[in-house]
Amino acid sequence: MNIEDQEFLVLFLNNGSNSLQLMAEHLAQSLQLTSIKFIGVSVSAKPPNPVIREIMLDFQIDIPPSYVLTISDIDPFSFDLIISLGENASHEGLLLPPMVPHTHWHVPDADLSRQKDIVRAVLGNAQTLIQKKLDNNFQADFLKLFFYVSKNHKLLLDNLQEGIMAHTKNRKIVFFNKAAEQITGYKRDHVLGRDCHKVFPGRFCGGNCSFCLDEEVNKANYNKKVQLTTQNNRKKMLKMSILPMKDEKNSSIGALISFNDETELETLKKRYNHHRSLDEMVGKDPKMLKVFELIREVAPVTASVLIEGESGAGKELVAKAIHNISPRAKKPFIAVNCGAIPEGLLESELFGHVKGAFSGAIRDKKGWFELANTGTIFLDEIGELSPTMQVNLLRVLQERSFEPVGGETLINVDIRVISATNQNLKQMIKKKTFRRDLFYRLCVIPIHLPPLKDRRIDILTLVEHFIDVIAKENQVEPLEYSNDIIEILSSYAWPGNVRELRNSIEYCYVKCHDGVIRSEHLPTDIMNHAKSFSRKPGPPLKYSKEKVIHALSETQGNRKETAKLLNIGRATLYRYLETYDLN
Repeated sequence: MNIEDQEFLVLFLNNGSNSLQLMAEHLAQSLQLTSIKFIGVSVSAKPPNPVIREIMLDFQIDIPPSYVLTISDIDPFSFDLIISLGENASHEGLLLPPMVPHTHWHVPDADLSRQKDIVRAVLGNAQTLIQKKLDNNFQADFLKLFFYVSKNHKLLLDNLQEGIMAHTKNRKIVFFNKAAEQITGYKRDHVLGRDCHKVFPGRFCGGNCSFCLDEEVNKANYNKKVQLTTQNNRKKMLKMSILPMKDEKNSSIGALISFNDETELETLKKRYNHHRSLDEMVGKDPKMLKVFELIREVAPVTASVLIEGESGAGKELVAKAIHNISPRAKKPFIAVNCGAIPEGLLESELFGHVKGAFSGAIRDKKGWFELANTGTIFLDEIGELSPTMQVNLLRVLQERSFEPVGGETLINVDIRVISATNQNLKQMIKKKTFRRDLFYRLCVIPIHLPPLKDRRIDILTLVEHFIDVIAKENQVEPLEYSNDIIEILSSYAWPGNVRELRNSIEYCYVKCHDGVIRSEHLPTDIMNHAKSFSRKPGPPLKYSKEKVIHALSETQGNRKETAKLLNIGRATLYRYLETYDLN
């Protein structure tokens, strides 16, 4: 690349009527450097002083009487170097582009109140100093190299696939590379020099200006995801990194923002999540995928569903999913925990009562069955119903009508019933603690929800899901995690199932202050498990729990073939099975 093949722009800047910038421009042009263009401007719009014009003519510098080119008449963003002249820095207090190099040449300012001969002598001294600085800098290879590096620095930034934008402290955009143009659809000429907030609809940062936060927040780099509306009104998802810029005095002067277009990646994630999620549920274990398939099959019909599974496994989420993708989705969904309500109140809560039905019944009250009319009622812990309530419920399921407590008028309802239990109702039938006829009314379509310990492949998926959900709920950045943490969580027994896992991630958000989950941030029970997990005899295990499960799945549980697939001995495989509780 030849330095002579391109034009570099140098700005001389002076404040006052001494016209030092015009002197510098004239002397610089006499160097006849074809690759560098010089322009002199004044900070304030003051016409040249007549005495200065006369003295400048003696120096063979002709200044027009109306020459008032100022900083507001040019685009400072297009210059490669800004040089201020005088006894004080002329650019102080001006909002010049922080990414354009600034330098100051200390030359004497003439006091126009002095005699003309003194002013001429001072300007003559200034001319000598300016000429010397021009000769020492613009005739030297050093400055040519400086311009070469400056131009190539911009060329380098323009060839990055990552969008780069910089703005001043008052959000005036001073740099916008080609990738930024391609990603946003906005042209550089359209955004440079303008307020970032006024260029992009809804603000470039997504409405919450990170740079407008207090100084403490702006001490370090931080990341965020932002939805941007492009120039052609398309929606894009950007992954953005914001770095506050500091000057040599460590004072904030602006922000440097780098960003990538992750729209396609987010679309792929949504498509992928569609296959491993249903309503508020997530999972990729074959057992859960079968549950998802069954939910989709039963949702369109009105048959009663019985969900069986351990406490905390997510039975209510299954019920909500059935309702939310059914034709009744816009109708009421009423969830009732039958085990949490005293028997004396449960009948009134389910079927309502009329005024005066019992002491304290001061008005008519609708029950949950009536409130759920045309929608879905979810009866959790159905095994806790007393024999009397079982009879009452059976009658409602048979006749689709009931009488409020103390009332005489039948209320007809169009309702779908979904029930759930963590007990073995068939064993309760044998013990005569649960009615057989009620069971078959409730269990037209059974759904068995496996406990978390039986679908450990889902643990990583659930961890990532809860990390995102809790971050959005608390309006904070999502936490990160290490592979060690996933191994600890994958090997834990999870007696509280999915509910316990969510609570554990929520606990991590309270305890973790550096953005990365470590073992000390986990609840006590899991931390104690982690300590015993780390004390397992033998060399460290190099395969994760998920890897071993996948290998077992591929060999259909054949341990000999699994060991061969993992390239480990049978004894080592057994240690994996014991460590990960896979026996």
